[in-house]
Amino acid sequence: MIRCRTAALAVLAAIAFMMLAGPTASAGGAQLDLVDLSTRTSVSYQSLIPSVRFGSDNEHEARPGLSLMKLYLADYSLRRGNASDWDRTLAEQMIRFSDDRAADLIDAEYPGAIDAVSNEFGLDSTWSSGYWGTSVTSTADVAKFLAAKLTSDAKSPILSWMSNAGKVAADGTVQDWGTANLPGVIGTKWGWTDGSEPGDEVASASFGPGFVIVSMTFGSAQDQNADLCGALAGPQLVCSLLA
Repeated sequence: MIRCRTAALAVLAAIAFMMLAGPTASAGGAQLDLVDLSTRTSVSYQSLIPSVRFGSDNEHEARPGLSLMKLYLADYSLRRGNASDWDRTLAEQMIRFSDDRAADLIDAEYPGAIDAVSNEFGLDSTWSSGYWGTSVTSTADVAKFLAAKLTSDAKSPILSWMSNAGKVAADGTVQDWGTANLPGVIGTKWGWTDGSEPGDEVASASFGPGFVIVSMTFGSAQDQNADLCGALAGPQLVCSLLA
């Protein structure tokens, strides 16, 4: 069962209904029910103003980070790397097109990047296995990291690239599922297991005006959509967007 307070429900309901119905919409009377979420999926949500957060019971579980690890690699290379145009190009390819080759090159150039970012931002469930593709993180950690970017580094290219992600990734995967389809979302980074289509594990991490939401699923993109629809039940348009 997702843990939350009444305030968290009100904030998320307000965001959902305002974004769906327009600037004159009111959250008054709106209800957002959070119900049992399959353990295959973890979810973390954080609003910035006011500062309210909630998450599934397993939001701190260290899971394969998939391509969400590229967020940490890109951040390290941009802020603590050699400031080369080449690094910046690779970082952009990682975030917009989830390019594994670009991640391999950055990971080889900065082998301590993931652990350095984890230590800097206090990401307790994030660590490197020695290779980015098999490293781990949690939805709570990704949400904490992105919230920090929004509050203290809002001009980070990472946020801009997430807002202009390619419709098709470098490996041919269509980037179109999960948190990306929730109301108010501006930018998203996706992750998935190897292959031309999302398969056994998927992830999505999104931000909007003043909020972050992250989800990881042991299952397909369709499984994540279904779980989010169930967990964020209330406005029927949420489920229609995730259909």
